[in-house]
Amino acid sequence: MNEADLDRAYTALAHALADVGEERSELMLAMLALALIARAGDADTVLPLIAQARDKARTP
Repeated sequence: MNEADLDRAYTALAHALADVGEERSELMLAMLALALIARAGDADTVLPLIAQARDKARTP
């Protein structure tokens, strides 16, 4: 994904999160994550990304 596409996707995500509101943003992110996992093709692609996100989320 090039920088322009990444920027478009990030902006769309930010707007979608604002649209659903803080109370529903966690649910929306979970639904998005599951949809992206389903499109990834195999667990070997997804598992390291899950571990990386978990590790970053643990760090204050």
